[in-house]
Amino acid sequence: MTSAGKTNWAATLVVAALMGIAGYAALYIAPEERTMHEIQRIFYFHVPSAWTAFTAFFIVFLCNIAYLTRRDLKWDWIGVSAAEVGLAFCTIVLVTGPIWAKPVWGIWWTWDARLTSTFVLWLMYVSYLLLRTLLPDSEKRARICAVFGIFAFLDVPLVYFSIWLWRTQHPQPVIGGGGSLDPTMRWVLLTCWVALLGVMILMVRQRYALEKMRHDAEELAHAAEERAR
Repeated sequence: MTSAGKTNWAATLVVAALMGIAGYAALYIAPEERTMHEIQRIFYFHVPSAWTAFTAFFIVFLCNIAYLTRRDLKWDWIGVSAAEVGLAFCTIVLVTGPIWAKPVWGIWWTWDARLTSTFVLWLMYVSYLLLRTLLPDSEKRARICAVFGIFAFLDVPLVYFSIWLWRTQHPQPVIGGGGSLDPTMRWVLLTCWVALLGVMILMVRQRYALEKMRHDAEELAHAAEERAR
């Protein structure tokens, strides 16, 4: 096994251990919430999934800017990799949210500011990925998608600040903004976030390698077509 392969295995084992610790802490160490009881434990993966999605989309935003300023395709590859991973975590948020909401609110979904802006965010990054499939030229694809990706990121701060800007059914923040959280709950929440960030990093690395191979394959196919003419 190469040194790179050993590093990947070691990183995977570390992240797997973190996920195990996070899952155990969320289920058995965090105290039971007084009003919502056991269903509140979704909080420890619902909220960190949202934070992880925001982190991934911020990486997309930075990579989009880097591509437009440097015209290096590696930034486009990192950007699309982070976009796909961020979209996966955003999907987890949209699935776990209604599961949590139904027993607490009595409804699966409501079109309040936080939920609606999150759904719009999900649609924006689905559109970002769909747009890439419509542009065969790699340079043009990277340029146009970089501009769209920067625009899509504008919804991230809107999602985050929506519960301060409007009255929403979604709960107010429990960390920052005047919120309070039991110290053990805070520790478990941050542990879960670190674990999911580790998953995000592993997934982005693997997706980047795939995108690079895809680009190399496209270049070889294009060269073969040129020789055949």
